[in-house]
Amino acid sequence: MQADIVVLPGDGIGPEITACAVRVLQQIAQKFGHEFRFQTHLIGGAAIDASGEALPAVTLDACRGADAVLLGAVGGPKWSDPKAPVRPEQGLLAIRQALGLYANLRPVSTHPAVLDRAPIKAELLQGVDMIVVRELTGGIYFGKRSRTADHATDECAYSRSEIERVVRRAFRLAQARRGYLVSVDKANVLDTSRLWREVTTRIGAEEFPDVRLEHQLVDSMAMHLIARPREYDVIVTENMFGDILTDEASLLAGSLGLLPSASLGEGRIGLYEPIHGSAPDIAGRGIANPYATILSAALLLRHSLGLEAEAAAIEKAVSDALYAGCFTGDIAVKGQTALNTEQAAEAVLARLV
Repeated sequence: MQADIVVLPGDGIGPEITACAVRVLQQIAQKFGHEFRFQTHLIGGAAIDASGEALPAVTLDACRGADAVLLGAVGGPKWSDPKAPVRPEQGLLAIRQALGLYANLRPVSTHPAVLDRAPIKAELLQGVDMIVVRELTGGIYFGKRSRTADHATDECAYSRSEIERVVRRAFRLAQARRGYLVSVDKANVLDTSRLWREVTTRIGAEEFPDVRLEHQLVDSMAMHLIARPREYDVIVTENMFGDILTDEASLLAGSLGLLPSASLGEGRIGLYEPIHGSAPDIAGRGIANPYATILSAALLLRHSLGLEAEAAAIEKAVSDALYAGCFTGDIAVKGQTALNTEQAAEAVLARLV
């Protein structure tokens, strides 16, 4: 297979971790007989510095012509002024909307080798395996907004069609897994959530009667995620609730450095990135955990290129590295030797041969 992959290193530790993922993809291409062609472009703060824009036209054009996009992270103190007219995060919102990437998939699973790294009792975490599906291009992040000296408004709006497409994707995922979907809303207060619940209930009854559907209010779901995480299979929710709940769910894995994500639309192209940020405090020190980005490359192979065996090979290599005690500083404990970024990548590459 031939495939064109755009790499957007971004800011902070982004260049370091995406370089590791590219090396893994190159080894996969060699091992399985594929040809992956890589282009690197700017996004976020690096793009602002170079062009004044968080998502330059040349970057977006390259992404539109690619089969998949691998992203590092954006942002940092240099660009953190909330009054700035252009901010790195605007690049993320713009690329998601421009490419029609309305569904963000965040798989959350626990690894036996690092169960004790999470701030939650290990017995609650054994066997956790869920996917959170977050609607990505609607809701309050994309609504109308206004601001005066003493008043501000952020509008949360959803159409029936926006809800239908992301809910259908979540139902299909649940069908292929354990047949259990939880839809999260705030239907006791918000009209957008009442529409969300109405649409989800109808689609479940009419199109996916084999999937068990449960509704949860977002505040109670926040508690259940910590108290009984093993129970959940697929969770679907709107943009802001999903943003908050997926960061909370990251605690289950023991480190943000272990969790990948995929942002998908109706076509082949997807955007793949670790769920963590740019970590400017450790940027350039060579100690960032590359595993989440490498696992994001596995999702790229699975969802955009349809290469399941290759994706599984990467996931197994990361898992084997963790079983072997190949820990970076965020997951190493006292008395263990912490690997640097390069050594962690080498640990994965050594298990792909």
